[in-house]
Amino acid sequence: MLSGFGWSVLALLVGYLLLFFWGSALAAQTARTSIWLFGQARGRDRWAAFGFRAAFVLGFFGPLLWLAWPALHKIDPFWTGGEAVALGLLGVFIAGTGAMLAFAAQMSMGSSWRVGVAEGATGPLVSGGLYRFSRNPTFVGQFMLLAGVGLAIPAVPTFLAPMLFLWSAATQVRSEETALQQALGRDYDHYLKTVPRWIGFHRRNET
Repeated sequence: MLSGFGWSVLALLVGYLLLFFWGSALAAQTARTSIWLFGQARGRDRWAAFGFRAAFVLGFFGPLLWLAWPALHKIDPFWTGGEAVALGLLGVFIAGTGAMLAFAAQMSMGSSWRVGVAEGATGPLVSGGLYRFSRNPTFVGQFMLLAGVGLAIPAVPTFLAPMLFLWSAATQVRSEETALQQALGRDYDHYLKTVPRWIGFHRRNET
């Protein structure tokens, strides 16, 4: 059995993904071009694209699979069914905050929003709002969402999900930064020097 906390974080995950796809469709409509670049991924970026998908699959379907086959969760050393109240509350809070952060960051990108990275397929630089504190607030929010699921439903798949997501994000970000430097030049160089990759406050540009 899953606790109410467990079902709550799974509902948050599904709700976020619905908003993610809706927001992506709006961005594609505004940009008048495809914003789905996973199909153009090569090398390590292709593995990152797979990792993103796998992370969300693990986060959502892992607990359901454990419920469907009790033999699996009986050998999982972390499984509690989400019955730890403190962890459940913390997980729901972190997952909810992460979902809101990720969606707000995605929407503030407007027509510059892209899913994946490809040379020559970048939009205009967005540096306001949440992007004043992080160059990748959507990834930060998505990681929080998956981490919240792991806290509310402790299990091997829900612990693997945020770890796999973090690796995928770190891998893709390196390629994104190279592509954006080539496309945006000095404006992006200044942005790199003043805003942290993940989270923080403005850093004074020493150059």
